[in-house]
Amino acid sequence: MKKIIFLLFLVLFTNLLVAQRIDPLKTSDFQKQEIWVDSILKNMTIDEKIGQLFMMQAYSNSDKKHEDFISELITKYHVGNLIFMQGTPEKQAVLTNKYQSISKLPLMIGFDGEWGLDMRLKNTYKFPWNMTLGAIQDENLIQKFGEHLGKHCKRLGIHINFAPVVDINTNPENPIIGNRSFGENKENVTEKAIAFSTGIQKMGVLANAKHFPGHGDTATDSHLTLPTISFDKIRLDSVEIYPYKKLFDTGIASVMTAHLSVPSLESDAKLPTSLSKNVITNLLKNELGFNGLIITDGLNMKGASNYATSAEINLAAIMAGNDLLLIPNDVPGTVKIIKQALMLKTLTEERINFSVKKILKAKYWLSLQNYKPVDLVNLNEDLNTIQDELLHRKLVENSLTLIKNNQNQLPFTDLQTKKFAYVKLGDDAGTDFLQMLKNYTKVDEISDQNLDGLISKLKPYSHVIIGFHKSNANPWKSYKFTDKELVWLQEIARVKNVILDVFTSPYSLLQIKSFTNIESIVVSYQNSTISQELSAQLLFGVFQAKGKLPVSIGENFEEGIGFATPNLSRLGYTIPEAVNMSSQKLAKIDAFADTILKEKMAPGFQVLVARKGKVIFQKSYGYHTDEKKILVKNSDVYDLASLTKILASLPMIMKAEQEQKIPINAKLFEILPSFKNSNKANISVKELLSHYGRLPAWIPFYQKTQVKNTKENSPKFYSATKSDSYPLEVAENLYITKSYTDSIYKLIKKADLIANQEYLYSDLGYYLFKEALENSYKKPLNTLVDESFYQFLGADRMTYLPLEKFDKSQIVPTEKDDYYRNQLVHGYVHDMGAAMLGGVGGHAGLFSNANDVAKIMQLYLQKGYYGGKQLLNPETVDKFNKRYFAKQKVRRGLGFDKPELTKNAAATCGCTSDESFGHSGFTGTFTWADPKSEIVYVFLSNRVYPNMNNTKLVKSSVRTKIQQAIQDAIID
Repeated sequence: MKKIIFLLFLVLFTNLLVAQRIDPLKTSDFQKQEIWVDSILKNMTIDEKIGQLFMMQAYSNSDKKHEDFISELITKYHVGNLIFMQGTPEKQAVLTNKYQSISKLPLMIGFDGEWGLDMRLKNTYKFPWNMTLGAIQDENLIQKFGEHLGKHCKRLGIHINFAPVVDINTNPENPIIGNRSFGENKENVTEKAIAFSTGIQKMGVLANAKHFPGHGDTATDSHLTLPTISFDKIRLDSVEIYPYKKLFDTGIASVMTAHLSVPSLESDAKLPTSLSKNVITNLLKNELGFNGLIITDGLNMKGASNYATSAEINLAAIMAGNDLLLIPNDVPGTVKIIKQALMLKTLTEERINFSVKKILKAKYWLSLQNYKPVDLVNLNEDLNTIQDELLHRKLVENSLTLIKNNQNQLPFTDLQTKKFAYVKLGDDAGTDFLQMLKNYTKVDEISDQNLDGLISKLKPYSHVIIGFHKSNANPWKSYKFTDKELVWLQEIARVKNVILDVFTSPYSLLQIKSFTNIESIVVSYQNSTISQELSAQLLFGVFQAKGKLPVSIGENFEEGIGFATPNLSRLGYTIPEAVNMSSQKLAKIDAFADTILKEKMAPGFQVLVARKGKVIFQKSYGYHTDEKKILVKNSDVYDLASLTKILASLPMIMKAEQEQKIPINAKLFEILPSFKNSNKANISVKELLSHYGRLPAWIPFYQKTQVKNTKENSPKFYSATKSDSYPLEVAENLYITKSYTDSIYKLIKKADLIANQEYLYSDLGYYLFKEALENSYKKPLNTLVDESFYQFLGADRMTYLPLEKFDKSQIVPTEKDDYYRNQLVHGYVHDMGAAMLGGVGGHAGLFSNANDVAKIMQLYLQKGYYGGKQLLNPETVDKFNKRYFAKQKVRRGLGFDKPELTKNAAATCGCTSDESFGHSGFTGTFTWADPKSEIVYVFLSNRVYPNMNNTKLVKSSVRTKIQQAIQDAIID
């Protein structure tokens, strides 16, 4: 007896809660809302009321015949609502205004835009699919997504968006939901649906939960047939219906009813749930207490249209309790049959009024009582904003999911011990993924028609990154591996360390029978450019992995799995606004570029800008030479000239200072004993690095090896072929005797010091540092810096002696030399002294692209930390980025150039902080970093082409003008 009383109490309590469930269509000024609704309703004819029950599909890519058809539906049949389908936003806006102008009452415009307006309209923004969003753990991002989509809808005159899908996708074989679902976990689906609905309704657009009572566990498509859900009511209530109950509590405005056969809810197995009074009225309205708009799924779908005639179906939908008929067929026949039902009293006008009143309440909620036409000005721009891309990037970054990570090999560290190959599987492109991978280290794409050939080609590589790329066109595209791809995957994994990155549905992994030999697996969900670029960055530790798998993969990977990874502080790649800079203002660089090329200051160049550890501008302009045969690419390498000082010598000097091999307070004779009895013996390392050591600016060593009063190189010193006597390659078919290296150092040792100790920029100190470093570490400078820094940084495009590493087509020529080498200097160092040392100088000889220059500069900005390792001590970087002779009017730090001490801004734009540092190079190179603004700027060119007399670039100060434009682009 007590148990019965308790159950009765529970039922009464539940009914009380249902009765108190909020009315989602009620506005804050509900009294005015009621007055408006009642005043409209009482003056409506029965035909006008019936017209409000229809939401007809309209196309903005159709012809005038279609436009006339829609116009007639509005004027003759009083259709009160439209759902726009395919087309363009501009045409949809024009048609919306047209149709609204001929409608007696404002039309409610619907749209099916689950991942954005792109779902139906060209030239609009495409956000990720729900499955991708289901991996995100920050619900605030999902709400932001709802807000952005709400803004887009509002801007285009859309009032209700048929989203979110709240189907819990527990069936991997579901052909129609799948990627459109947030996943298989009811709590996760519910939280995402609430966040999205909150966001879109916050912007004044109605959300719509679909497909009630739940379309997630079907293996058939209701567009084509009537799927059956065979679960009992207890299961349905605890899983499929669970999100709806929670959404009703938070005020979602509408529900879409699905075309399903659910025997536990409706005994007539042939009657779709969308037409079932048991499901719509008894369950949805009475038991669950939903007070918002109830809208059928498309009544032209086979899941409904096969049941009876169109008019009979439409009447049945109203009789069942739906308020709006979505995409019904046969409007005239439906009007006729509804009127017949009213005459026969099988349908009452009160029932019609009930739904019409809800529709009118919704229109008031949407402020249609104060209707305004869609503004056509800047429509495309407003629907495709920088803010949309920023959000898209955040969504993708937070979704990327690491589900297997043997020995925590991701993110990659110690790049010097690894050799990477990339193998593409799938039928879609992986170019963006590969190009981004190459920003971090050398990654070779390997392919072959035969598996044996591929395995053979992969032998030299320690790690194979396999990208599985499938079409990102829509969420229904096939996501499956071919049988051949499955075999290839397993065979590669059997012999190699494999990182599998899946750019499609996680369900694709269900095909893989064994994961034993696959070391790491990343699920990237979609094959968009943003997904590819960000996933590559994740592999190298630019940001942490945060995503959690929204569905289970058999018994191998549980729903909710997702390993976190550390941030290794490597350079990332994004858009300017992500670091509070203006894309529009940075576009001024393009204008400067046009001037550089037009005025022939240089035939081509690279510009890179990074801020807060993110590269936000990276472009190449022009050609390798004025012959305009080879366009400059971001991967091409330039002769860096004197940037070598801070990118090769200086990091090694810093390392040596830390290890007290070359202390900054040491005297020259202490690091180079051979200088003990010279006039330079007591010059300190600090003075040499500050260019305050009274050394001459340079010595034209090459002139001393030429026949007197000619430009002919003496056979005493040179040979056209390499030999033990002539081992050092100066240029093509030009080798110098090894003994002349000693002559260079003797000439430096004997050189007079300048009369007065004052600042004078000199290359000579770096000849000495090269020798000191090589003596201390017993290795050539190029080997030292490569092993100590470049390999770890993944700076594979930064090197001395580039012809040993790159094809000539990847190396930008410098000068047509008619004074020493008498040839086009191409792949050989331009600086004559460095060339005479065999191409490796402490002051010159380094080649690189802008991207790798930025890595070293970012290392300095991060006080010696990069890629998860402290390569230099923070105090060491600070020690070198300091002026020691400022009172003597020396602006430079130790090795680094720094801003002018006076208002004369020759070194920089005059717009950087006093903590900033950098260097310029003779060939037209420049790089600068500013700890205060966190900006890294790199400019690489061959301004000495066709010859060094081309000083237009230097005289124009265009490099520092670009620096000013970069500074002006900050929008903090």
